[in-house]
Amino acid sequence: MFSKPFRVKSNIVIKGSDRRKLKADLLSAFPSLSPDDISELLPNKEELNVVKIYAHKGEAVTLYVLQKNPLLFELDKRLYPTVYLLWRYPALLPVFQTWPPVLQKLIGGADLMLPGVVVPSRGLPEVNQGDCCSVTLVNNRAPVAVGKAAVSTSEMTSLEMKGRGLFVLHTYMDYLWAFGDKSSPPSLSDTESEDLENSEECETSEQEAETEVEKCEERQSFGETVSDPACCGLEKLILTQTEEDKGEPSSELEEEHQEEKKTPQEEMDALLLQCFFHALKSKVRKSELPLLTSTFLRNHMFSCCPSGKQLDIKKSSYKKLSKFLQVMQQQYHFVRVKELSKGVESIVEVDWKNPDLRSFRVPEETSVETTPVQEEVEEESYYPPEITTLYSVSARVEPLFIGANKRKGATLHPAEVRSIITDYVKNNELVDKNNKNYVTINPTLCDCLLEKMEYQEVEFLKWDDVFSRTLGRMNECYQLVFPGRAPVIKKGHVEPIDISVASRGSNKKHRVQASAVLQPVPGAKDRVLVQIQGNQVHQVGNLLLDHYHIARKYIQGLDKASKSGKKK
Repeated sequence: MFSKPFRVKSNIVIKGSDRRKLKADLLSAFPSLSPDDISELLPNKEELNVVKIYAHKGEAVTLYVLQKNPLLFELDKRLYPTVYLLWRYPALLPVFQTWPPVLQKLIGGADLMLPGVVVPSRGLPEVNQGDCCSVTLVNNRAPVAVGKAAVSTSEMTSLEMKGRGLFVLHTYMDYLWAFGDKSSPPSLSDTESEDLENSEECETSEQEAETEVEKCEERQSFGETVSDPACCGLEKLILTQTEEDKGEPSSELEEEHQEEKKTPQEEMDALLLQCFFHALKSKVRKSELPLLTSTFLRNHMFSCCPSGKQLDIKKSSYKKLSKFLQVMQQQYHFVRVKELSKGVESIVEVDWKNPDLRSFRVPEETSVETTPVQEEVEEESYYPPEITTLYSVSARVEPLFIGANKRKGATLHPAEVRSIITDYVKNNELVDKNNKNYVTINPTLCDCLLEKMEYQEVEFLKWDDVFSRTLGRMNECYQLVFPGRAPVIKKGHVEPIDISVASRGSNKKHRVQASAVLQPVPGAKDRVLVQIQGNQVHQVGNLLLDHYHIARKYIQGLDKASKSGKKK
């Protein structure tokens, strides 16, 4: 997390009440510390600073700095000790040992892999997934890294010490360490480590560990270390492409033999990964982020499916898009998925520099350009468009979106609007301290959301009022997405077609198959209500479809006429 420079947002001296709360949180987070230890660690007479920073990936982190050394950092409302604190209390956290060559990889931002962990004679410490742990070297008990357990101790054993062991958050010699006095770890001897270091097998074991860690990191990028069998398709896809790049010949018999070995589920996994890579490399642009996962699948991945094949996630080993993207995020770090609003996930970051993604070659046969043959097929089998409600930034609310690089006329999903407004309120610290359900109105919010008569009266608004007022002052529009075609954005809102079925006349059957009555809709201009008697639901659907085709052909005629310079 701190392998790259971070940005400092604020640096203030802690208040007395906040200091007491911090001590209580320390007692709760680290029960092994006594009240006397905490009083010695955070003396009342010493100045303690609270530093709010943004990590290089945008995570908001709070540092607690004493005598110019960061002792603690808070991430996602959880306290973690720094190496400066652990050097004073080395037994504060469960400890995992590793070899000195592995430290350089941890400093560079790598996680601690299980092949690089040294198993002492007393066994590994008992931890659960997500527990805070420290990392030491075999020749010194002074911790050099802090992280979270990727799996529990029992799972480490069942995996035969293969795969990822710890998600490393902070290391000696990273930028958080450099924020302090840059002191070196103390020399804390360990009897068992000294015996291990002096043994004849030490040099061999150290070299084997370094080699194994390098291999493990390579295997991880190709999917070999993943315990989930659904992830094995990535390795096969990449290895297949590597063989094609090398130009290695393969006979038809070998290809048929390989196809016979693949199950339908494995074939769908490979197709899903191919469409995923293709969409990230040639379809998704940085300006589109954050991108709804459903939109990514519908508009990008489906259009990358080769001709003659059909992409169906339910037939893959993942079963759901959310599980597939979770594997792509946690195991391979291709994307970062975040729930911007309740129940709605979006892709907020893509690692286009990933070597696996960069080495992927886009298949030449896949094309989404519309051809005359495709038009004939579409005439025979019609697929309705997907209509999505959007909002465009108006001049009145533009100041709220400038921080997100959204200018007047930019179109956004409602979830994106909610996310941007939430970030604006939090970044400007407008959440009411007494009641977090309310937002303090600053001059910008006043001009954008309030009416003139409210300027002197309204000082706070509920979160829901802030979102609803923002959407109400934006321009409504909608997006039409036809399969295999580029999205089309229209201004205004779509007038819905309401179809209701009701029983009349006590369900009596008549010889007359259908009758219809036309009458104007009360209170609505230029709208007509059509009442149809009889069971004609399917006929109504066909009628609407016929009208759609007529309108579509008429629009195509207008397009051709406009291109040829004629007027219709």
